[in-house]
Amino acid sequence: MLAFVFWHWPYPQIDVRFYEQGLREFHANLARTRPQGFVKSAVFRSSGAPWAVAEHRPYEDWYVVESAASLDPLNEGAVQAPAKESHDRAAQAAASGTGGLYQLKAGGPDLLATRFATWLAKPRETSYRDFYSQLAPWSDLPGVSLWRRYLVLGPTPEFTLLSPGDLELPTSLGGVGVSLELVWP
Repeated sequence: MLAFVFWHWPYPQIDVRFYEQGLREFHANLARTRPQGFVKSAVFRSSGAPWAVAEHRPYEDWYVVESAASLDPLNEGAVQAPAKESHDRAAQAAASGTGGLYQLKAGGPDLLATRFATWLAKPRETSYRDFYSQLAPWSDLPGVSLWRRYLVLGPTPEFTLLSPGDLELPTSLGGVGVSLELVWP
């Protein structure tokens, strides 16, 4: 399972309510049309992500898909009727954005319960197997999912733990905490 994650923010003169309404309509259209391989999506208002600097609070969209083969149908479905109009309205209101592609490594993507993301990098001297073992006490918790960057497309650290709240990881693991407020669904 993969997730395309997109951070974006509206132009300063755009009313946030208008922007969010466009996002809700777009994601609702995707949910109705369900492009091949599309699993689900969610939109969050985020706070604390240093790569998403904006005058307005940035947004974080998660598009969960079955596999890399699902990305073309998702992209095509996003810009075809009935999603095209709401996509174009949201895109025209967006000042900028950045994104990344992530692979699920542990847990299940419970986006409705997610309220926090902890972004972290694997220490260079630690093997992936050992790193996954170190994270297991948190990644095995109910409602928590561990994602690893699948392709380098943006400035984020390699891993994120999505969770219902702050996981309070040991300082030795570092990490950037990002609060998430569900906008859609």
